Amino acid sequence: MSWLEPSNLLLLACALIYALIGEWVDAGILLVFVLGISLLDAVQQQRSSRALAELARLSAPRARVLRAGKILELPVEQVRLGDRLRLEEGDRVAADAELTEGVGLWLDESLLTGESLPVARSSAGERILAGSLVAGGRGWAAVTAVADATELGRLGSSLATVQPPPTRLQRQTRRLTGRLTVLALALCAALALIQGGQGGNWPQALLAALALALAVLPNEIPVVLALFLALGALRLARIGVLARWPAAVESLGSATVLAVDKTGTLTENRMGVQQLLTWPSLEGWSAGETLEEPFHALVELAVLSSRGDPVDAMELAIQRLAADHLGGTEHLHPDWPLEREYPLQSDLLVFSRLWRDGEGGLQLAAKGAPEAIADLCHLDGGQSSALLAAADALAARGLRVLAVARGLDGAPVHDGQPFASSGALPDDAHGYLFEPVGFLALADPLRSDVPAAIATARSAGVRVVMITGDSPVTARSIADQAGLPPGPVLSGQELEALSPQALAASIREVSVFARVMPQQKLQLVRALQAAGEVVAMTGDGVNDAPALKAADIGVAMGKRGTAVARESADLVLLGDAFSDLVGALELGRRVDANLHRALGYTLAIHLPIAALGLVPLLSGQPLILLPMHIALLHLVIDPACTVVFEALPPAPGLMRQPPRPPEAPLFGPKIWRQALSQGTVLVVAALVLAFWPDTDAESRRSLVFSLLLLAGGGLVWLNGDPREAITAVGPGIGLGLWLLLLALPSLQQLLNLAPLLPAQILILLAATAIALLLAWQLAPHPAAERSP
Repeated sequence: MSWLEPSNLLLLACALIYALIGEWVDAGILLVFVLGISLLDAVQQQRSSRALAELARLSAPRARVLRAGKILELPVEQVRLGDRLRLEEGDRVAADAELTEGVGLWLDESLLTGESLPVARSSAGERILAGSLVAGGRGWAAVTAVADATELGRLGSSLATVQPPPTRLQRQTRRLTGRLTVLALALCAALALIQGGQGGNWPQALLAALALALAVLPNEIPVVLALFLALGALRLARIGVLARWPAAVESLGSATVLAVDKTGTLTENRMGVQQLLTWPSLEGWSAGETLEEPFHALVELAVLSSRGDPVDAMELAIQRLAADHLGGTEHLHPDWPLEREYPLQSDLLVFSRLWRDGEGGLQLAAKGAPEAIADLCHLDGGQSSALLAAADALAARGLRVLAVARGLDGAPVHDGQPFASSGALPDDAHGYLFEPVGFLALADPLRSDVPAAIATARSAGVRVVMITGDSPVTARSIADQAGLPPGPVLSGQELEALSPQALAASIREVSVFARVMPQQKLQLVRALQAAGEVVAMTGDGVNDAPALKAADIGVAMGKRGTAVARESADLVLLGDAFSDLVGALELGRRVDANLHRALGYTLAIHLPIAALGLVPLLSGQPLILLPMHIALLHLVIDPACTVVFEALPPAPGLMRQPPRPPEAPLFGPKIWRQALSQGTVLVVAALVLAFWPDTDAESRRSLVFSLLLLAGGGLVWLNGDPREAITAVGPGIGLGLWLLLLALPSLQQLLNLAPLLPAQILILLAATAIALLLAWQLAPHPAAERSP
């Protein structure tokens, strides 16, 4: 809440009028309210800024540089001119530089140029700009400018600056506040003109008018909303889920689909080679056995077709296998220079590398999806079917299968002529002749808590959709182990061929998507949203960023996720575990359910305050509640009571209910009925005390203010769950404040309240008891059903 919030402006106006008529104590009290609220808001803003800055610092990539012959990983601000900057897929370029070498290097420069498509950088001397994202490939570049001297620095941009968007409830409360502000101003003007014209005391008329505006405006709703979302984000952090802004906490309660990666989210990301199968002899090896000679060439070629410093879990598993069984033998070639690298392509899921061996000859190795290797080797129909049948037999065991191929001796082109030493190399792997040599079957164990988490999500009416790069057979096997419903598997190739209408029809029936390229995730998100789903999408790579941004809730992996994935997400799973996401979903529903219960309470307690503000306009009587009383109730006492609702545990059946529709109104029919019935009872009780006969104005004010303290606390108990000990805090707050008021005459004097006589105390207690009893009878008891 800033200085320009309507409630703050009204309080300042009231303070000014009090000062003009010489009521300095009242003016000072209101100024203290404004200063206190603003101070709390500033502290909260500072904490939020610190949290976001820390997140930005943690999410920002560290630069890897070559300096004095050593590779160092440094904070971006420590990069110096002359450093050689290492560029890897997923990196955010730390400084302006000139390319010295690159392999399949593609840069996303949209942050600086607005160009949405990545651009290729391959020639030495090409300029690389700070802030660009390495969308693919790798390379080295010499640093030419750092910090403010870069193009990004001159533009004054900052990757660490994030602005949280307003949440759905915040937008709804702003609309409600805006409409009520217009109503309040109209009533305010009417009251000022009527009272000022009749009595001629314009300062008192203005004060009454401003008090009416304060009473009508729902000042407590923004306070309660901000409090709930902040505490919800704190609770998420405690279970290992970092909310980058409050919208994520709110949106979780409406999620209908969880679209998740298999590797590392449903599985443990502990990939290991479980089986080898040679081709065409079909000799098999299993983990734990001695690696005999027939399998040496297969592992050797698998290593040659992998990066030397891999980050991919499968390539790491291949390297571990080779180190364990072939370390120190002639089958590993760390001294061979790399001639050319051919990265994965959307139409050919194969990674190939061309090497120069110790004798100057060319050696070519490739690995990839079995169907892609069959295509690369130009197998005929019978050979291709046999190869894929062998792969499917391995995949049916839930193993991820890679086929390995080698270029024929001398790496000939299709016309059979080997390349000369100085010959030009083909632009893609299809320019060579290959033959298959066998398969690697890798296993990544399913997380033990995944089946239970998926069952929980499904019972809550939330679909779980698995997206993987595995073959359809492997994907279906893993899905069955995880507890996903049976059904067809849609491959990336089939996905590409479907029209939007056909995809919209298919997506309701399909829970498993296989051989999906990262860029196809955006297509899936949009299709699910077009089908009316609220999508939470997980991702960890560079190409996942568009899908994470497009999803209603983008979820990045904290451990293995790239910086750009975290920048694009709403939530960060610090432990990369699917069960944490389901736990966040349950917590989001709890926050949402308790928030709507708190809003119902807030509306009920707001009605008597607003009605009392209308008394001077309708009856000509003096103010019952002064601006300081309204501010105290709206901004301190009522929000303090609503904290009790935030602490209520989830209802036992909360995760067996369907998600809340995202278009659901701020106050649903049930909340309206409950709040209006309870609020009407309090209005009647307050008006009875406000017009109690043979009682002076200050005593009536004391009766009404005391009623709102006691009944407000009692409503917390009624609308919460009496079986929960935390619910007793509400009545405790109300009763404690009232007893404090009785015990301190100086506080009564400060608040312009009169001491209550014993008979008046009995009247107050009777009115409070009757009001709470009627509120209990007229409103549905929330303890019977926690869902608002």
